[in-house]
Amino acid sequence: MKNVLIVSGHTNLQDDSFANKLILEDVAKALPNASYDYLDSQYPDFKIDVAAEQKKLEAADIIVLQFPIFWYSMPSMMAKWMEDTFQHGWSHGTTGHALQGKKLLISFTTGAPADMYVEGGIQMFPVETMMTRFEQTANLTGMVYEGHVFTGGVSYTGRKDSEQVAAMNAACHNHAKRLVARIEELAK
Repeated sequence: MKNVLIVSGHTNLQDDSFANKLILEDVAKALPNASYDYLDSQYPDFKIDVAAEQKKLEAADIIVLQFPIFWYSMPSMMAKWMEDTFQHGWSHGTTGHALQGKKLLISFTTGAPADMYVEGGIQMFPVETMMTRFEQTANLTGMVYEGHVFTGGVSYTGRKDSEQVAAMNAACHNHAKRLVARIEELAK
């Protein structure tokens, strides 16, 4: 299998995540040879070791970004990681080719149900509109944008309702299966 790097951008995965924690646990069981980068535990102070992160990215063939949508974007931890790590002259620019040809796959969750993300709906736009920043990042850096795996309706607000917890557990396990299948497909 090709080198897979899965970057978790949740700001507090162990103590405050339901969906992303479960998804990453399932993926780690299915893909034990992938590399996992848990930004919240590595950089609780938001001081990113740029050289170490660039080295991990350089070694990867497939880069998966796993996170919950916070305010229609990636969490602050992941944004800081990208801002610091994707430097001009390294990832982009006339001399920046470190990410050229690598495959970028986005895996994310939302608390709001997926059917709310439709043109003119309660969330106003399709969920794909939130992915344009990643498509453009791939374009700028020479990566190949491979789309996304998405699950909605996995909100922390339902954690006290046993029926909602069961439904969210099933949705997260399904998300992990779809993500693993997509990574395996990209790794061929």
